[in-house]
Amino acid sequence: MKILLKTLCAATLLTLSAGAVLAQSYPSKPVKIIVPFGPGGFTDVVARILGQKLTVAMGQSFVIENKPGAGSMIGTEFVAKAPPDGHTLVIVSSTHVISPWIYKNVPYDPIKGFAAVTKLVDSPYVLLVNPKVPARTVQEFIALAKARPDTLHYASSGNGSAQHLIGGLFVSMTGAPLVHVPYRGSNLAATDLVAGVVESSFAGVPNALAQVPSGRLKALAVTGARRVAQLPDVPTMQEAGVAGYDASVWLGLLAPAGTPREIINRLNSEIAQIMATPESKKAMFDAGVEVSLSTPEAMTQLMIQELDKWGKVVKETGIKLE
Repeated sequence: MKILLKTLCAATLLTLSAGAVLAQSYPSKPVKIIVPFGPGGFTDVVARILGQKLTVAMGQSFVIENKPGAGSMIGTEFVAKAPPDGHTLVIVSSTHVISPWIYKNVPYDPIKGFAAVTKLVDSPYVLLVNPKVPARTVQEFIALAKARPDTLHYASSGNGSAQHLIGGLFVSMTGAPLVHVPYRGSNLAATDLVAGVVESSFAGVPNALAQVPSGRLKALAVTGARRVAQLPDVPTMQEAGVAGYDASVWLGLLAPAGTPREIINRLNSEIAQIMATPESKKAMFDAGVEVSLSTPEAMTQLMIQELDKWGKVVKETGIKLE
């Protein structure tokens, strides 16, 4: 019996030692962080801030690679099929748990196909309109849309994106007959919005901060339950008269399913330390987002809850792919 116990203890110590060595030796080569959206958008901005700081903290390059398309599924599938060694990661948004309700064939399980690392940030979106649109408030915008049925458009980063669904929820709750125009990324959508090709968009706070102060776009309301510090004069959608409207987005970092727990824990710990610094908090604030970290388990639970929540929204709004 004593020999057996000694053998078991030795095996346990060996396993723990191997795990510690794995965690300390990671990363052994450059790490790809896939952004399943185009450059310049909400997710891309956060990814580049995080990648830069992880590069410094962990001694290997964390390279951001944009793989947009199919409601974020192209880039996300790439990571789902990558080797589970921690060297290919993906930053997902709420779109990750929206796509399964929008698309018939999702090539991965949004929960079981990944190992959650951490939640990163929260942020509402902002209803932006081109200055040529003769509406100064949300109520005026709704009235204008109803007076000109199907002639006002809202741009998004693509079919099945959070922008698409948040806009669809607005259409459903207000009866404003806006026409959805999908783009391959929020940056392209913002470019056409500024140019007046489309009249409106439900865009990330970074897009608003880049265009509203200069007068290139007007901000009518934020989509969350409270105002954002970066745009203190912009009312919430509820304050603007759309009772019950509350829709924000989150970002989280995922690895392929089967990634060793030691690597997941190392990444979670490093990110927690990075995000706790005043410099990182300011960078995220300037980017228009609020740091909101979690354990891997809490991130998994959030995705499960959000999958159910957005499934109900899709059914209630009747959103379908064009």
